[in-house]
Amino acid sequence: MDPAVQTTEGAKFSISSSAFESQKPIPSIYTCSGANINPPLTIENPPGNAKEFVLILHDPDAVDGDWVHWIAWNIPVDTTVIAEHSVPSGATEGTTDFGKVGYGGPCPPVGSGTHNYTFELYALNDTLTLDPQTKRDGLVAAMNGKVIARTQLIGTVVAPNKP
Repeated sequence: MDPAVQTTEGAKFSISSSAFESQKPIPSIYTCSGANINPPLTIENPPGNAKEFVLILHDPDAVDGDWVHWIAWNIPVDTTVIAEHSVPSGATEGTTDFGKVGYGGPCPPVGSGTHNYTFELYALNDTLTLDPQTKRDGLVAAMNGKVIARTQLIGTVVAPNKP
């Protein structure tokens, strides 16, 4: 599937990072073995009728199933950059599979190979009112019928071979 969605303006809705290229390694500063801070992200060409963005970072290659590292909603549609180690003003972060609100960087277990960390960005035609204790399932349910565009950025992290 093409990760960029065609918008009515003709340009592709996209998310990228100045810290790493799509399908390339995420620098260790953004992982649990580094500073464990979110990488800078750039948003381009959102649909004109978008009311907010939703961001979900997850690891579909996690040993215990798809693992959620970061969720945020109510990201203003005029957001073009999510700076390193920050959350856009007005956005709400939800609860990750680490049991905490906020970003939890890639942290693949020893010997588990290469993991593909997926930053999914959704443009919604409505706004969400959710509690920060909300997890991905609740967020996805609230998004039902409101997604007008989706794009993604995938970065990789190779698990260490030894502890």
